[in-house]
Amino acid sequence: MQVTLVHVRVVPGREAAFVEATRRNHEASIREPGNLRFDVLRSADDPSCFVLYEAYADSAAAKAHKDTEHYLAWRDAVADLMAEPRRGVAYQGLYPAVDA
Repeated sequence: MQVTLVHVRVVPGREAAFVEATRRNHEASIREPGNLRFDVLRSADDPSCFVLYEAYADSAAAKAHKDTEHYLAWRDAVADLMAEPRRGVAYQGLYPAVDA
């Protein structure tokens, strides 16, 4: 399982636009082949900080996500909403175990 945690800091006051664009990306992403989870998290302490938890069956499915129309639309829609570049950290998911 390939997991990526994407850390995003949004320009204060632009959170609603980010949430809406990310909702559209989430709804399409969970329908992708190989997608296991796509969670959108918001900091309880700082409403401008988000984490996207993206779990795919394997690295090929994770890579294919970045070629989808909805991801490209999201990337362009949120570019000006970010206070700093987003940071994705890749992990190998161990548990729960997923049959590849």
